[in-house]
Amino acid sequence: MKKLFVLFVTGLLLFNSCSQNIDKKAKWIHEKALTLDTHCDTPMRFIKGGFDPGIRHDPKKNNSKVDFVRMKEGGLDAQFFAAFLGQKKRTKEGNKAVILKTHNIIDSIYAVVGRNSNLAEIATSPDDAYKIEKSGKRGIYIGIENGYAIGNDISLIEKYYQKGVRYITLCHTKNNDICDSSTDSVEHNGLSKFGKKVVKNMNDIGMIIDVSHISDKAFYDVIELSKTPVIASHSCARAICDNPRNMTDEMLLKLKENRGVIQMCILSMYVKDLVASAEHDSAKAAWWKKYPDYYNLPEETKDIADEEWYAFQREFPGPLATVSDAVDHIDHIVNLIGIDYVGIGTDFDGGGGLKDCYDVSQMGNITKELVKRGYSQKDIIKIWGENFMRVFREVEKAKK
Repeated sequence: MKKLFVLFVTGLLLFNSCSQNIDKKAKWIHEKALTLDTHCDTPMRFIKGGFDPGIRHDPKKNNSKVDFVRMKEGGLDAQFFAAFLGQKKRTKEGNKAVILKTHNIIDSIYAVVGRNSNLAEIATSPDDAYKIEKSGKRGIYIGIENGYAIGNDISLIEKYYQKGVRYITLCHTKNNDICDSSTDSVEHNGLSKFGKKVVKNMNDIGMIIDVSHISDKAFYDVIELSKTPVIASHSCARAICDNPRNMTDEMLLKLKENRGVIQMCILSMYVKDLVASAEHDSAKAAWWKKYPDYYNLPEETKDIADEEWYAFQREFPGPLATVSDAVDHIDHIVNLIGIDYVGIGTDFDGGGGLKDCYDVSQMGNITKELVKRGYSQKDIIKIWGENFMRVFREVEKAKK
């Protein structure tokens, strides 16, 4: 009995020692790497007013996943703030309204960063992130989620670029004038004629093409036409989680041929097929019944709908995937196409969040899981930013 006890204690000590070594190694690598998240929807909070990213927020109280204080806590050096546009009517009036909203969101990003210039700084080139990191601030890049932002005016792409935007997600959950969405019916059978012109124009200007959300056919059309690498700013592997928003193995292989990169998303429904509680499903169904045309609601009504959404999520939280579940996607992608084509794009404040990476303050847990699985320091640095920055540089170099 005494011998068994000694063996048990010895094993426990070895386990604790190993765990401490993993923690120490993960912390060191996380601090050494340039850590970049390529997609969050936090600017939606800016345009409503009353949200200051310069102070720490409690995610359990207001569902906020990102602020500059928690970015520092989580060791996240840089982040793409997305100007998100829900798909509304594709009319002259609709296009005019969405263009105005896009400019307002971009302006709000500059405003909040300006008010917190001791904590963050706008970044527009790959080198900027490294310079800003050395200053101890957070680097903030700007992307546009949904090509609806250009309506049918291709000249707006360059105007947004001049304003600091560095990628455009071609569509969102509904079709637009550029292409079909992965979660809508077939309209253009991939890219539209206008969409093909958009791809060429983005190549010429140096704007990164984001293929997250677009249909499979639209993806293949983009890969065939684009002369530069593309990104999927927040997507996962469909072989691990069968969701149309994720990429099939065939798509991943094509992405490798293109020299692009897929940024692993941590929105649980894209990570793992989970069964929600009856209360959660019932509350969610009731919300959608009340707001069936959510994206076309007036802003005032939409704000009320948002609060009701957050309220039922707090009362009946749905199940969340884990960091381990998410890193299964990285394993699959690396095994299929290699270490050079994967990164991280959380979709925080757009639904992203895991049980053990609930907000940006817990980003180090992803590094810890990668270390546990045997990824090297070089591999982890590539995943956290270098792979994306390679694409960023190639896109910039190819512009006319």
